[in-house]
Amino acid sequence: MTSKLLGLYAQTSIHAGAGQNQGVVDLPIMREEHNGWPCIFGSAMKGAIRAAYEKNNSNGSNRSVEDIFGKAATDESYAGALMVSDARLLLLPIRSLTTQFRWVTCPDALRRLKQDAERFGIKLDFDMPEITSPDNVLIHSAETSDNNQSLYLEEYRLKIENTDFSKLIHILSSLSGRAESDLGAQLAVVSNDNFTFFAEHCTPVNAHIALDSATKTTLNGALWYEETLPPETLMYLGLYAQDARKKQDTTLLASTVLESVLDGLKSASSDKLYLQAGGNETVGMGWFAVQELKQEV
Repeated sequence: MTSKLLGLYAQTSIHAGAGQNQGVVDLPIMREEHNGWPCIFGSAMKGAIRAAYEKNNSNGSNRSVEDIFGKAATDESYAGALMVSDARLLLLPIRSLTTQFRWVTCPDALRRLKQDAERFGIKLDFDMPEITSPDNVLIHSAETSDNNQSLYLEEYRLKIENTDFSKLIHILSSLSGRAESDLGAQLAVVSNDNFTFFAEHCTPVNAHIALDSATKTTLNGALWYEETLPPETLMYLGLYAQDARKKQDTTLLASTVLESVLDGLKSASSDKLYLQAGGNETVGMGWFAVQELKQEV
């Protein structure tokens, strides 16, 4: 069995719908039940990866698609060779009064990243941040002499603690594809409780309407509210692969499965990897830039 850890950097708004109404939001996004953090379930990510693979391998055989992603229930049914985890939230862009925005995370999200990476065979070398007070925020700085400033995130006023996040920023840069200088200037680590508040209450909710094409007026009842993850959000997911499960088939090995899947995400015009996930593809939503986290990070 082989595995990879992929960073998913949102280049557009992302709507991975939960499929059920919650209060005033008609179309909420998927969330983890125990903490309320946004996520995209593994079944949805596997479907998105399969759709990209089929689109970019339109001349390939249906046999390879079924071997990698599984064959529908028939007399010859079998599971696919690829296993896909949930996409988990790592960095959430939050409005700031004192700068463009901040990429916000928390100790629990970073602890889980390290734990997940180890499960996928990658050991991440960075120090876990410690927040001494819920009213504090850690920002990247090698200097520790100026800890009396304040940082404003949404309606929160937080006291700055300068911290050296050089190792962590190197890893986040590998996952996102963003420059380390950008991350160093905009990374903020808040308490777990504050991060949960931001994750639950600071995602965009947009109103949508449908117009009558003849009168250009709103159709009766055609108003709904849709939640999204904003551009610049960073998530990650893991891929496991094993040899093809089809009986007497020894030609498709685990390493080949992962190589084929990643090749299926390559842009037609470059070697960069992209993945469309969630709804509203026809209006430009759902696009992630995909980065593979290397073993040497």
